[in-house]
Formats: sequence, structure tokens, C-alpha cells
Amino acid sequence: MTQLGKGDLDRYMQTAAAIEQAVGVRIAGQPQLIRQTLVGLLAEGHVLLEGVPGLGKTELVKALASAIDVGFGRVQFTPDLMPADIVGTQVLEEDDQGHRRFQYRPGPVFTNLLLADEINRATPKTQAALLEAMQERHVTVAGQTRDLPRPFLVLATQNPIELEGTYPLPEAQLDRFMFKVTVNPPSADVLEEILRRTTTGHIPEVPMVADSETIADLIGMTPRVPIAKHLIRYVSLMIEATHPDGNTASPTVKRYVRWGSSPRGAQAIVLAAKAAALIDGRPHVTAGDIRWAAPAALRHRLVLGFEATAEGVRSDNIIDEVLRSTPEPRAEIRGAP
Repeated sequence: MTQLGKGDLDRYMQTAAAIEQAVGVRIAGQPQLIRQTLVGLLAEGHVLLEGVPGLGKTELVKALASAIDVGFGRVQFTPDLMPADIVGTQVLEEDDQGHRRFQYRPGPVFTNLLLADEINRATPKTQAALLEAMQERHVTVAGQTRDLPRPFLVLATQNPIELEGTYPLPEAQLDRFMFKVTVNPPSADVLEEILRRTTTGHIPEVPMVADSETIADLIGMTPRVPIAKHLIRYVSLMIEATHPDGNTASPTVKRYVRWGSSPRGAQAIVLAAKAAALIDGRPHVTAGDIRWAAPAALRHRLVLGFEATAEGVRSDNIIDEVLRSTPEPRAEIRGAP
């Protein structure tokens, strides 16, 4: 694996900053939200945006799609949506000579950036149509497997408070999302800025600041960032601490958690930490990058018991406890006895 040079670091950092600035033209006062979504893009990891209606989740995805020159598709999930409406289907067509044959018509999943709007409104059967695409980056229709264009990224939105006509995402599908990002209501100052931008009849246009080749190049750089052995150990200990039967589980985890994070959670933390380091212009991962990435990478991967629900304990409370109770291992010093 070749080391990233200073020119690579500068290009990565400057392009990321340009994308954040471009998205910020449309999305006011949400730098953390924009950064987490951008990290998902640059690590080619799917992101689930959860928040009540009207907080700009869909607008964020559309602004990101406008800032980069990649294919963009949108699927509005509804209870009557069918799997074929996502992955495509075989259609019987007749040519000029009168011969009939089945022709495959690709669905909206064949794009680079797919907005799965209100994903929890579709039935489990339809939700499952995305499983293969999200994990394997291909789909199988009528016995034939077709590769999806790269990069391929699903940005999904869901409303956490509405239960009527919704179908909670199964754990297997949640685990496919690299990040679960909580979209919080704006402060009074931010809301004031939103009103200035959106009630004048003029919607700010998001400039395109990066082409598809640049995005693909940056995505290729992300895994090449080095990470020290003791930080890999740090992530491993952190994941072990989320399991109630683990050697390092705290009393809080033993009481409230039924199942801890999968290995995908560890992979998500490391890749997200690498992207975060490059965005900040650093050539290597720090413990701070890991702690920054952990909440969004783990909050949807912990299965809590009924005691947590009864006492109002959330996944974020457990993750805070895990971060506090997991010490960072000491770095190995070369030549030390």
C-alpha cells in the first residue's frame, strides 16, 4: 500500500472543504450533520438519517448530490412499493420483426447516490431488495447478477416518532448502514438563518465543486490512511465492551444491552476515522478520530432490552459509557525492552 503524499492530502482536504461549503449554502447551521454525511460518501458507506419531518434530511441529500457530479436517484418508499420498483424487472418487448423477448429494465438503484426517502414506510420484502445492493454492490434479477456503478451509496431517511404505516428496519439491514445520524431540531439562531434563506422566494443554488473522477479518487484514498496497531486494538476493545457477555462489559452494558455491535461496526469506525483524518489534513488516524466516529457507527448496532426502554436509556447513553470505560491502549515504542 503506497503512502499518501502531501499533494494527495491537500487535494483531499480542499475538495472535502469545498463540498462542505457548497452543501452549507443550502443547509444552515448543521456542520456536524454535513461532516458525517460527507464521511459516509468518502468512505463509500451507507448513511441512515433519522429525524422528525421538516428538519432538512431530504434537502441535505439533494444538496450533496448537486455539489458533486455523480448519478443521483430517488425512491419514495411507500407501503405499496415493490422490489422490482427498486432493482428493476424483466419486461416482455416486441421488436420490429414481431419477435418477442424479455428485456431487463434497470431500476433506480443503478446510480451512484440513491436517496431512499422514508425507508421504513416500505414492507420488509421491499426493504430486503436493498440488502444485496448495499452489501455486495450488485443485484440479482431473474437469476442474473448485475454490478452497480461505483461509487454506490445509499442515503436513507426515516421518521423516528411515526408508527402508523411504518415497518421498523430489521437488524440485518441496519447493520448495512455505516452511520446512523440523528438529525436534531435547530436552535433559535439557526432557525432564524433558515427563515432568511427560505422565505424570500429565492432558493440558493448549490454549486458543483467536484466531478465523478475526483470523488472516486478520494474514495480510493480513504482506506490507504495508516492506523497504528494500538488504535486497532482500541477499536476492538471498544466493540468487545458493547457485548454483555464480553470480558470488559460494564455493569451498564450487562444490564441494558441484549446484543452488542457486529464486526461491521468496527470496520465502520476505522474507515470513518480514516476519512475524518484526511478531511482534517492529517496523514494518520488518531484516537480522537475513533471517538468521533464511534457514536454514529454504533448507535444502530446495539440491541437494547426492555429494561432500557422502561428506564429511558438510549443507545447513545450506552456508547458514552463504553467510551468512558474503554482505556486507550499505549502505543508500542520501537526499541523498548
